[in-house]
Amino acid sequence: MSQRKTYELGDELPIHGQQDAVIQYLWTRRSSLAVNLVSPGPNQEQLQDLLTIAARVPDHRRLTPFRFIVIEGEGRSTLGDKCLQIALSQNPELPEAIQRLEQQRFMRAPTVVAVAYSPKNDGKTPEWEQTLSCGACCYNLLLAANASGFGAQWITEWLTYSPELADSLGLLDHERIAGFIYIGTNSERLKERARPAISDLITRI
Repeated sequence: MSQRKTYELGDELPIHGQQDAVIQYLWTRRSSLAVNLVSPGPNQEQLQDLLTIAARVPDHRRLTPFRFIVIEGEGRSTLGDKCLQIALSQNPELPEAIQRLEQQRFMRAPTVVAVAYSPKNDGKTPEWEQTLSCGACCYNLLLAANASGFGAQWITEWLTYSPELADSLGLLDHERIAGFIYIGTNSERLKERARPAISDLITRI
């Protein structure tokens, strides 16, 4: 069982001073490649923790405009069969190598979490704010997975925009996929990648 202290509504939260380890982690954070993620993935208790952390994001009026669809075990292959079926319906002449790629998409990592964007129409909160909250949720899941010792990658690909796959995932009419978070153990060390020049991104007023 998790030994982390939990807090109830209204409890005072701890005051955090400077967290050098956290800053260093964020300074070197980068995504893995799904094809380099192997078992083990998070167990059920670990995954529950990761998703709990992922949902702890800025959320105007607490609408929770997201939910999680966990894809594990044989479910990965079943959804892969659906991907192949959709791909073949669009191009029956698909080469065998591409057919294998489509069928194996969800097999690239032991755990895949589809983050469903599920906006709420409360008549007050702009949908754009809910979109940002859902994006923050996806990123928080990456951070939580990395901080727990796993590699992770946020992927969209054509799967995200497929109405047929949305049906297979049980999405409601107003929902869409924000992305698939692939989680597993890195099979090789990550290397630094190119980053933007921050001075090019800053305007001061």
